[in-house]
Amino acid sequence: MPAAIVFPDAAAIVADYLRGALAAHGQPVHVGTRVPNPRPARFVRLTRIGGAQVDVVTDRPRLDVHCWGATDEAAHDLMQITRALLLALPGWRGATAYDVDEVGGPNELPDPESSSPRYALAVEVSLRGKRLTP
Repeated sequence: MPAAIVFPDAAAIVADYLRGALAAHGQPVHVGTRVPNPRPARFVRLTRIGGAQVDVVTDRPRLDVHCWGATDEAAHDLMQITRALLLALPGWRGATAYDVDEVGGPNELPDPESSSPRYALAVEVSLRGKRLTP
């Protein structure tokens, strides 16, 4: 019988990484998988929008990354530093993340509900799973 392999919650893993990395670079903003309530002017939201298991131990989730800001410039700047930090993720010790590819470049995407400035991009992250233990 093949081994049962479980994979981490990709959006939560990457949100945790980004939260710390952004704070370390002077950008302490909310990073999570939902729009916070109350809603701050600046924040980052990650959502898994697909991806697939590549082999027995590798999951390749696709994540949408949305960056909000008080102005177009602020949203753009937050997206740029978030993008740079995402592409530096491989080898991060918080989880076995060993490859990141940008699959949808940055684009301006004003929030349809609030008209708040927002930028989005999409990445695929290779994450190593672990054997399910009894």
